[in-house]
Amino acid sequence: MPERIASAREVARRLGLSHTAIQKAEQVGRITREHDGAWDLERVRRDLAATADPSRSRLAQQSETSPLARLTIARLALGVEAQRLALDQAKGKLIDMPSANARIDEVAGAMRDALLNWPARVSGQIAAEIGRDPHLVQTLLHEQITALLAEIADRFDPPQGEGEVAMRPPAGA
Repeated sequence: MPERIASAREVARRLGLSHTAIQKAEQVGRITREHDGAWDLERVRRDLAATADPSRSRLAQQSETSPLARLTIARLALGVEAQRLALDQAKGKLIDMPSANARIDEVAGAMRDALLNWPARVSGQIAAEIGRDPHLVQTLLHEQITALLAEIADRFDPPQGEGEVAMRPPAGA
């Protein structure tokens, strides 16, 4: 049966702590009284040990498995990661998403425009080599490139939600 103590001063004396330390731990919720208002000495010792800072309390668990130790390690890891990201940003290895998306749109638009202009530039040469009508060759090339661009756009478009219809120009336009 756990040892119950009615006085916070007695709990502090038995644990070798100050009465103020017990009061503060109770105020912040690190330890709690039993339903009848008494203290369970072992539970108080266990709760204090689990939440104590090893550098400040002799009751603290010295292992890396205590909740406070795990939180401290996680906080350090987040700090290291934040410093690494700040260093990468300072070195120019990182860019923000809006400017990256704008650059991607710019490059993709330039490639699309170059592909759409290509049939007009080469159809005369191709038609001369194969002995066909230049307008027919240009029309066929334009239709195939438009179909190719539509297929590529389908791969990169986000999935459409329910009831939404993808608005895409006809293949021949």
